[in-house]
Amino acid sequence: MTLLGPGPADVRTAAEALRRGGLVAFPTETVYGLGADASDSDAVAKIFAAKGRPADHPVIVHLGAADALTDWAQDVPDVAWALAERFWPGPLTLILRRGAHVPLAVTGGQDTVGLRVPAHPVALDLLTEFGGGLAAPSANRFGRVSPTTAAHVLSELGTVVDHVVDGGPCTVGLESTILDLTGNRPRLLRPGGLTRADLSEVLGDEPQTPQAGGPRAPGRLESHYAPTTPLQVVPADDVGAVVRACTTSGRTAAVLSLAPPDGEQPGVRWVTMPNGSREYGQVLYARLREADTWRRDLLVVERPPVTPAWEAVHDRLGRAAADRPTT
Repeated sequence: MTLLGPGPADVRTAAEALRRGGLVAFPTETVYGLGADASDSDAVAKIFAAKGRPADHPVIVHLGAADALTDWAQDVPDVAWALAERFWPGPLTLILRRGAHVPLAVTGGQDTVGLRVPAHPVALDLLTEFGGGLAAPSANRFGRVSPTTAAHVLSELGTVVDHVVDGGPCTVGLESTILDLTGNRPRLLRPGGLTRADLSEVLGDEPQTPQAGGPRAPGRLESHYAPTTPLQVVPADDVGAVVRACTTSGRTAAVLSLAPPDGEQPGVRWVTMPNGSREYGQVLYARLREADTWRRDLLVVERPPVTPAWEAVHDRLGRAAADRPTT
């Protein structure tokens, strides 16, 4: 494994490794992705092996520009072009009918494919130098907290990737919004860096909430984005009581809160989180990873405001706190 910088020579090195069927972790504005040549089924299979990802779980294909849409999708509706013009490069993934040549390894065996153009200069440089699409889910073990720095990738996948390109901390910090355009009306499959209100500027109305069925999409398992420390999300008024119950039983606790502690909290690691939804989302994964290094028995998270702007944060916290599947 080699840690590369964002300069042209290192980007060329990363692109060459991808052409050889290798794995390269690279930054996007959302999280770091684990990239492979999306047209090469064998290369894509390495992503699934490295992450421990189920074969029926699709991955998103990252493109260098919107005009590459028709290289990967067919029957592209007008609304897709309108959304691409407004939000690409940016944290929006569009679910479309896959092109005939798109490997089923990318789509999880489905006839749909997720596509986006990332808004990170290093990602765009790499895509341009590579000259094709990159399959790139988050660069972490499946179900765990997504990485937002190169150091996060190194700590978790440093032994299984060819290169990690360091582009600094991610500026959005949560995965892309996923919008399904294969039905009669657009459906929001995963909230993310763009809100429903953002999308309605182009759609004219908010997207539908998905019903049962429809395309499988990344990040929709009940338990996902999970730290190793058990996590509990509680209302602000209950934080103190939950922490006291934990510590009086002889266990240790840490807290992510929107406000500083009310008085002394001996033995409790307390971190005050940002009050804005975008700023909170930007640092959430880094704080969850940091909390794992504290070796506490419980991580208590104050429930953020229940407003549309916080939808993506609530989605990630809910999945991080869900019961873990047993194996």
